[in-house]
Amino acid sequence: MNPEDIHIILGSASPRRKELLKGLDVEFEVDTGNSFKEDFLHIRPLHSIPAMMSAGKSHGFHRPLESNEILITSDTVVICGDEVMGKPSDREDAVRMLKKLSGRRHEVVTAVTLRSACAEETFSDTAVVQFRDLEDAEIDYYIDTYRPYDKAGAYAVQEWIGYVGIESITGSFYTIMGFPVFEVYRHLKKFISEV
Repeated sequence: MNPEDIHIILGSASPRRKELLKGLDVEFEVDTGNSFKEDFLHIRPLHSIPAMMSAGKSHGFHRPLESNEILITSDTVVICGDEVMGKPSDREDAVRMLKKLSGRRHEVVTAVTLRSACAEETFSDTAVVQFRDLEDAEIDYYIDTYRPYDKAGAYAVQEWIGYVGIESITGSFYTIMGFPVFEVYRHLKKFISEV
């Protein structure tokens, strides 16, 4: 998809985002140098948080972009009721999050920012997840075995808790994983043609 002279940079340390972007057969490098500090406590509406965080990560990149470079950054949050769940701060916070998600429906919003030296675009996608009622022992097992401290809402859809706990999904599985590849492909293809 990317012409010979376009150099794509994934500004994320997430192994899931790296795996998904690789699945699009796009050549890229990973560069996570960034000065952006994540803070979304006062951002409203809640659904705009990932877009603002993703754009912030893009502009926090550690150096100016060259004319042939495209930087991809992304952010994912879980919204349950009126609470925005980012990554849990510790085990207790992870337990609290999963207990709140248990038996409830929540939204997962992932935003992606594409930026070159002269253009920028941010887009978002939302998926709805329904968890069955989780037992305390299941929550403890998942947290102690999988240690989901780097995941929004303290869970990964593609891990054990997703297998046993998720009753239904409306929207893209990949949005819940943190990288809506179908949208990334569509937007990146257009973005490259206009650079």
